[in-house]
Amino acid sequence: MLDDSTKAQLASYFERITQPIELIASLDDSEGAADIRELVTEIAAIAPDRIGVRLDGTFERRPSFQITRVGHDMGVHFAAVPMGHEFTSLLLALLWAGGHPPKVEPEVLEQIKALEGDFAFDTFMSLTCHNCPDVVQAMNLMAVFNPRIRAVAIDGGLFQKEVEDRQIMAVPSVFLNGQPFGNGRMEVGEILAKIDTGAARREAAKLNEKAPYEVLIIGGGPAGAAAAVYAARKGIRTGIVAERFGGQTMDTLGIENFVSVLETEGPKFAAALEAHVRHYGVDIITLQRVAKIDPAEQPGGYAAVTLDNGAVLQGRTVILATGARWRNMNVPGEQEYKTKGVAYCPHCDGPLFKGKDVAVIGGGNSGVEAAIDLAGVVKSVTLLEFADQLKADQVLVDKLKSLPNVTIHVNAQTTEVTGDGQKMNGLRYKDRVSGDEHLLDLAGVFVQIGLVPNTEFVRGTVELSKFGEIIVDAKCHTSVPGIFAAGDVTTVPYKQIIIATGEGAKAALSAFDHLIRTPAAA
Repeated sequence: MLDDSTKAQLASYFERITQPIELIASLDDSEGAADIRELVTEIAAIAPDRIGVRLDGTFERRPSFQITRVGHDMGVHFAAVPMGHEFTSLLLALLWAGGHPPKVEPEVLEQIKALEGDFAFDTFMSLTCHNCPDVVQAMNLMAVFNPRIRAVAIDGGLFQKEVEDRQIMAVPSVFLNGQPFGNGRMEVGEILAKIDTGAARREAAKLNEKAPYEVLIIGGGPAGAAAAVYAARKGIRTGIVAERFGGQTMDTLGIENFVSVLETEGPKFAAALEAHVRHYGVDIITLQRVAKIDPAEQPGGYAAVTLDNGAVLQGRTVILATGARWRNMNVPGEQEYKTKGVAYCPHCDGPLFKGKDVAVIGGGNSGVEAAIDLAGVVKSVTLLEFADQLKADQVLVDKLKSLPNVTIHVNAQTTEVTGDGQKMNGLRYKDRVSGDEHLLDLAGVFVQIGLVPNTEFVRGTVELSKFGEIIVDAKCHTSVPGIFAAGDVTTVPYKQIIIATGEGAKAALSAFDHLIRTPAAA
């Protein structure tokens, strides 16, 4: 299962294991069990002095295997053959169980260790999901450092009947003590905030004590990261506040058009952005949402940025770089069946629809790429485009039209997502030329119709376009002195990563120019 190159790399990593660990497999007669047996046996053979293996496990979920330190009963379990995107999750779990310290803040580990109560997390994932590893790794981290936490990473492909019985139609999907806990990407801080009562209050008190910033950036995507680097290099106090670092790039599988980087993956690109920003000592505050901004009362004064948890940060200048989010169809049934058939990430959720009929809404590059990807997994794909022709690049359109299990409808207006109350079962659309209405029997629909700027918190504060974008001039000035904006949240055309980074740099330079030309208020 593991090639010689991978084994050699693992042997190097396993030298970091300081406390012996054990892999305990709980098996049955399935093909998945045979694969798990092969995997754990090969891993143990790489470092037999550090890693032992047992095939007599009694864990209730089979097939699966547990990772634990010898003499302990750590709650790290994989009901999966964690290859693909989850191979890193496997490696980290082995290292952490073996005593290698994780790269997290000490206070996070202390918070994990201090959690009271019993927590049994089941995380349903797919091996092609690039959003799933963050969740699996966060759960494993908690299970390694708190004996009352159990984390089971479950490959939906191995447990398809359970996935159908639980009506799981999007991953990652997390259950806590048998009850739904959350969907989508979650970092360890988000999880702790949900299960540690009082965490928000403690965090707000800590944030309130922070000194004011010369440049305070809201948003941690490419624009925000570039702004932070350029501002920090001027030697001024710089901070970033964001819900998560990386922005939309965290939901992007492949990036092939960022000049000088031939090919990379979104999460890897986001990690590189964060490392670059941290290199300059920028104060990064994540897992926080901004509720409102109060501009400075006088020139050279401080703007007040209020967070959802009540904390208030101050900045002599503020750069808005909050980006955009997936646009909804805004038709009946969409919200009701979100994660119950209505999906937005074909790479993450596509494998859950193996052998089923699905639709893609949107004929731009993202929609056509989604349809092409899905066609290799599902039974059939129907692509619906509102306009009279597909808007994607011709090379993509040609590829799409060559696929035998794809049907394309243009001039198609989606009118409703139908379902049985538990999950979606179809989609209605109207032919905009003939006026005829049609009903498609579907298991899922993937929405790929563009983006909506994240500007709700600045409505009434800065001037917005009719599309909700922040209106900026050539130097990223907004309608309010001292407040700048950059990236996909603005009126600048062409929402691309490389454009966002350039705009972020420009916004930082404009903020610095404002600072040196505007004396600080007394």
